[in-house]
Amino acid sequence: MGYAACALAGIFWSLGFFLGKICFTRLSVGHFVLYRFLFGCAGLLPLVERPRFSRREWSLLGIGSFLGIPVQFLVQFYGLKLTTVSHAALMVGTMPVILAVGATMFSGEHLDRKGWLAVVGSTLGIVLIVSSSERGSLRGGSLEGDLLVIAAMFVALGWILINQRLMKRGHSPMAVTIWGLLAGTGMLAVWVLAQDGLPPVRGIGLKIWGAVLASGLLCTAASTALWNWGIHHAPASRAGVFLNIEPAVGAILGVELLGDRLGAGAWIGGALIIVAAVVLTTTGHGEQEAPVG
Repeated sequence: MGYAACALAGIFWSLGFFLGKICFTRLSVGHFVLYRFLFGCAGLLPLVERPRFSRREWSLLGIGSFLGIPVQFLVQFYGLKLTTVSHAALMVGTMPVILAVGATMFSGEHLDRKGWLAVVGSTLGIVLIVSSSERGSLRGGSLEGDLLVIAAMFVALGWILINQRLMKRGHSPMAVTIWGLLAGTGMLAVWVLAQDGLPPVRGIGLKIWGAVLASGLLCTAASTALWNWGIHHAPASRAGVFLNIEPAVGAILGVELLGDRLGAGAWIGGALIIVAAVVLTTTGHGEQEAPVG
C-alpha cells in the first residue's frame, strides 16, 4: 500500500507542468504557485489534526516547509516558464537518483545493486520517452530553465528527508503534510505579495480557474498526503522510483501538446519504468530496508 500511494502521488504530480503552462497564459509564476497552494490547503483543512510538535520539531518543520514550498516550487516553475513541458519533465527524471543517494547518505538506508540498476534504468526510460518524439522534444528548451528545474529537485530532497524524519518520530503523515503545507504557504504568500502584489481575480476565465483548482487539489493536497503516507510505510530510496511516473506522463503530455508521435523508444522507455518499479518493490528487502513505522 505504501508503494501504491507513492505511485498515485506520481500520477497526480505528473499533471503539474501541463496545468502550469495553461495558467501561465493569464497568471505570473508567483500568482499561480500561490493560488495552487491556497487551494491545496483548503482541500486539506477538513483533515487537520491538532499539532503535537515540540519546539525543535516546529523549527525542523519550518525549515522543511520553507525549502519544499516557496523555494522549491518558485524555482521549479520559473524554470518551467523558461523551458518546455517535455524538458521540465525530463529534468524531474533526475529525482529518483538524487533521492536514492540522499536517503543512503543521510537516512541510513541501503540500496543494493539491483536497486541502483533499477533507478538508472527507470531514468533511462524517461530519456527514451522524451527523445523519441518525431519533432525532437529536446528542441525549444532552455539551459537556464532546465538547470532551475534540476536545482529544485535538490531542494526537494531536503524537504522529503525532513518530512520522513518527523514521521519517524511518531508524527502522522497527515499532520506533517497539513502543517507543513500551511507553514510553507504562509511563507509563500509573504514573498509573492511583496514581489508581485495581490493575485488577480477577474478576467482569468473558467479554463484557468479549473487548471488552478486541479493543480491545488490533485497536484498539491492529494499528492503530498499520499506521498508522505507512502514513504512512512516504505523506504524513501525504493519509493523514489515512483517519482519517475511524473516525468513519464508529463513528457507524454508535452509531446502530445506539440503534436508529436510516440515512437518505439517511448514504448521501450515506458517498459523500463514499469520493470524498474517491479524490481524495486519485489526484490532486495533486507533488514536495513524495512518500511518506516
